[in-house]
Amino acid sequence: MTSQFSSRTQLLIGTEGVARLQSAHVLVVGLGGVGGYAAEQLCRAGVGHMTIVDGDTVSPSNVNRQLIALNSTVGQPKAFLFRDRFHDINPACEVEALQEFLRDDRMIQLLKAHSYDCVVDCIDTLSPKVFLLYHAHTLGLPTVSSMGSGGKLDPSQLRTSDIADSHTCRLAAMVRKRLHRMGVTLGIRVVFSAEKVSPQAMVQDPSDNHLTTVGTISYMPPLFGCHIAAEVIRILLSTPVN
Repeated sequence: MTSQFSSRTQLLIGTEGVARLQSAHVLVVGLGGVGGYAAEQLCRAGVGHMTIVDGDTVSPSNVNRQLIALNSTVGQPKAFLFRDRFHDINPACEVEALQEFLRDDRMIQLLKAHSYDCVVDCIDTLSPKVFLLYHAHTLGLPTVSSMGSGGKLDPSQLRTSDIADSHTCRLAAMVRKRLHRMGVTLGIRVVFSAEKVSPQAMVQDPSDNHLTTVGTISYMPPLFGCHIAAEVIRILLSTPVN
C-alpha cells in the first residue's frame, strides 16, 4: 500500500522528495473551505505528520464549498472528520486532531508543542489570525497564510507572494496593518487574489465572529487551498536536511 500510494509522487519528486514529505510535520489551523483542501492535498502528497485544528462543526451553509461538508456530516466536528478521512487516505500519516478555537497562550503552547516544518494559517477571523502569524514568525516557523477567498470568481487572479507584496485584498491589508504595528513587515508567505470584491457580494452579519458575510463560489476556496499546499510542498522540498 505504501509504495503504491507514493509511486506517482515519487516519479515527480524522486525518492528523496518523498522521504522529505514523509518526515515532515505540518500544522494546519482552520479546516474550512480553504484549510480543508490544503490539508487534504498535503495528506495525499505524503506528508507524514499533521496536526490539524478547528473548533467548528459542519453547518448547512458549508456544503457549497467545504470538502468535508455533506448533508450527512452536518453537526459533526470538522477536525475529527478530517482525521478519520486522512487515516483512510493514508494510514501511515500520523494525524493529531484538535477540536478547539485557539486563543492567546494556548496558541503559543501549540506552536511550541512540536518542531513543525511548516505552519498553515486558514483562520478567517482577524485577531487570532494575526496572533498566530506573529508568533509563528517570531518562532522562526515557515508559514503560509490564506487571505480572503470570498467574493472572488476569477481563478486567474490568484497570487502567491510574501505578505509585503500582497495587494487589493481587504483582509491582507488588515493583516499587514496589524503585523506592522507588531514589527513584522515581511517573511510570511500568503495566497491572495488580486480581484476586487463587488459590494453586492457582501451583507452585514450580526454574529460575534464576522462583521460581514461574503458570498463564496464553490471552486475558489479549493483553489486557494491547492495553492497553499503547493507552496508548503515547495518549502518542504527546498529546506536543507539537517
